[in-house]
Amino acid sequence: MKSIDNVAVTLQDVPPKTVVIVNFSKDIPLRITIKEQISFGHKFAVRPIKKGDEILKYGEIIGKATRDIEEGEHVHVHNLEGIRGRGDKVEK
Repeated sequence: MKSIDNVAVTLQDVPPKTVVIVNFSKDIPLRITIKEQISFGHKFAVRPIKKGDEILKYGEIIGKATRDIEEGEHVHVHNLEGIRGRGDKVEK
């Protein structure tokens, strides 16, 4: 995980209201309260994300937010528009 990331990936199923610790580095642990069920391998927001903001995972842009996303909220196809591999979404 990179310090610029605004999402993290779960390594197990996480129920709502669970507090998880996200470590960007040894010096910067974040405590995030999960807002809804997050399945293994899925993403959640580690900070608020505004509609239109880029979604960053492992230091790479993977898409844009289609609506505002709260910290701890599931990030998936319902609020993320993928831009990888889409010629119509290439910045010029």
